[in-house]
Amino acid sequence: MSLVKLHVKKGDTVQVLSGKDKGKQGKIISAMPNAGKVVVEGVNKVKRHSKPSVKTPNGGIVTKEMPLNACKVQLVCPSCNKPTRIAHKQVNGKNARVCKKCGELI
Repeated sequence: MSLVKLHVKKGDTVQVLSGKDKGKQGKIISAMPNAGKVVVEGVNKVKRHSKPSVKTPNGGIVTKEMPLNACKVQLVCPSCNKPTRIAHKQVNGKNARVCKKCGELI
């Protein structure tokens, strides 16, 4: 598979657009460009049963976040706190991400 360009990065705050967690906001923990997915903190949580191991001597039920399709999340602008699309502009000779609603750098 080839590397796919995502519109969001690790550390961005995003809002979920569809699914059971619609409207929830969270920070991106990890991005998987090859799969086109992102893992968002506090969103799409599932419970998994784990056997006893060195890390978890008792085993038990573990709650963790699962990946979402990147197309189901939208970046939240840090300055206007609204979900927005991004534009790309040249600033001091470098490409920068800009909010489409307020025009501030992201």
